[in-house]
Amino acid sequence: MKIAIILGTRPEIIKMSPIIQECEKQGLNYFILHTNQHYTENLDRIFFKELNLPQPKYNLNIGSGTHGKQIGKMLIEIEKVLMKEIPDIVLIEGDTNTVLAGALAATKLRIKVGHVEAGLRSYFKEMPEEVNRILTDHCSDFLFVPTKKAKKILLNEGISEEKIFITGNTIVDAVFHNLKLAKKKSEILEKLRLRKKKYFLITAHRQENVDKKEKLKGILEGLKLVYNKFNLPIIYPVHPRTKKRLEEFGLKISKGIKLIESVGYLDFISLQSCAKLILTDSGGVQEEACILKIPCVTLRENTERPETLEVGGNVLVGTNSKKILEGVDKMIKIKRDWKNPFGKGNTGKIIVKIL
Repeated sequence: MKIAIILGTRPEIIKMSPIIQECEKQGLNYFILHTNQHYTENLDRIFFKELNLPQPKYNLNIGSGTHGKQIGKMLIEIEKVLMKEIPDIVLIEGDTNTVLAGALAATKLRIKVGHVEAGLRSYFKEMPEEVNRILTDHCSDFLFVPTKKAKKILLNEGISEEKIFITGNTIVDAVFHNLKLAKKKSEILEKLRLRKKKYFLITAHRQENVDKKEKLKGILEGLKLVYNKFNLPIIYPVHPRTKKRLEEFGLKISKGIKLIESVGYLDFISLQSCAKLILTDSGGVQEEACILKIPCVTLRENTERPETLEVGGNVLVGTNSKKILEGVDKMIKIKRDWKNPFGKGNTGKIIVKIL
């Protein structure tokens, strides 16, 4: 069996790492194709090095662009590689433009598709990722879902049960493995002069949040209220998209909010594990916070990770400044005794065994 692993962004590298490591361990015939949807040092190359992963066999250097332009370029270049390599199955993970392009290219060539982290839904189609994940699921031959809830969603959409496998989520594997490395190697707390549980961490980069001035302004005003009440520094690793919008909109950063460049995964997981609370609009960060038992406040009106809400580790607040403060005030008081709903940390092995 020949496996093609197609990825393109930082979260995909992290979540595919347990599968890649298992392929290496078993000496399987596989290769990595990287679209370079993320292409900066801190959003891309550093992750292969930190996670001890082999370099991709193919780098497409697609970069940024409009959705149509990006997916179109990916389809053309991915198809060329697949026609040359003729794999038995293409593995993709998540909901990015890379994922959709990989699924479409493989399907048109009658190559089987395995979708890791299938069955997630926010039911908010203004989010580009929602469209990507729906289309990808309906292209796929193997749907590796993280939970029973995700399986039920797919069954309700008419997808055959024989295609669906409950595996847990590879993010658990990645968090457990890399947290140990981070404790040994990361010096980010010392570098930023932070103390454990004495700071908040925020990530905000979603198109529907940062591309709209009022929403981004609401987030910043919410952070100002949080700092004024709790007097703890708020660490904000800024995504290139967000940085660009802050400059375009002329928005000011209040006292107490410390903007830093995007960091590597070991530094980021160290920041997460030692934070008092995390604010985010990222799906992956919601999962990681839940696994690490760090209270999470999600800057969205919806989530494709409802399990985090159900176990009590997360709350939705949107981008209204007062609701952000209310969410932080609520979550900072809760007990961190919820159960991780995403598996035991052996998802990579399970998926490779199924294949």
